[in-house]
Amino acid sequence: MSNRIDSINALLERSKQDLASIEQEYNKSLHAKKIEPSLKIDVKNLCENLRSVLDYLARDIRDKFSPPAKSGERFYFPILPDSTQFNAQVPKWFPNLKANCPDLYAYLEAVQPYQSDKTKWLGLFNTVNNENKHGDLVEQTRSETKQVKVNIQGGGSVAWNPDAVKFGSGVFIGGVPVDPRTQVPMPHPSQTIAVITWVDFRFGGIDASALWLLKESLAGITKIVNDVQKWL
Repeated sequence: MSNRIDSINALLERSKQDLASIEQEYNKSLHAKKIEPSLKIDVKNLCENLRSVLDYLARDIRDKFSPPAKSGERFYFPILPDSTQFNAQVPKWFPNLKANCPDLYAYLEAVQPYQSDKTKWLGLFNTVNNENKHGDLVEQTRSETKQVKVNIQGGGSVAWNPDAVKFGSGVFIGGVPVDPRTQVPMPHPSQTIAVITWVDFRFGGIDASALWLLKESLAGITKIVNDVQKWL
């Protein structure tokens, strides 16, 4: 059993509550079209708490499987950009881990951000967290994307970005002519037309949706904790 599991669980529960509060404030900021400084601080604190969860986990791994490790050395939960750096750095941070628990070593490698699109969130989280620790909150920029969607009676739909696509005369969608002036099909009982505006805040530099990354990080780190516990 993890020596720090109580602290880990407390941080995860706090992070869940904080994320719910952040989502409410996030939506208010979207409506106001600006980000309040307090929201940036809340995002920073959430990222730091989640990073602390990983570092507590790293200490438990090192305590159990790397008894030769020197006290006072800096080490972290491994989040590395490629397999070469993973295999070079992890033995330094966790001596004998691969020999003492090869399955855990393999698991830690499997969750690295370079492995797949499903694990890339971990690298994005690490980037945001490192920027926060350097004292400057990563800028969250507001972005809007418009989409026109035509639903056709009897099934099927067509969607496009009106900023990227411009129709001339003679274009038909679902058998209905498009009006070049409005850039949508002429009114017809066989179709319904929706103009959708997608709005989000994105972390600068990594161009990732802020709320998406926070949700992915909480879910992903919770899963890592639950998975690793079987070895501790």
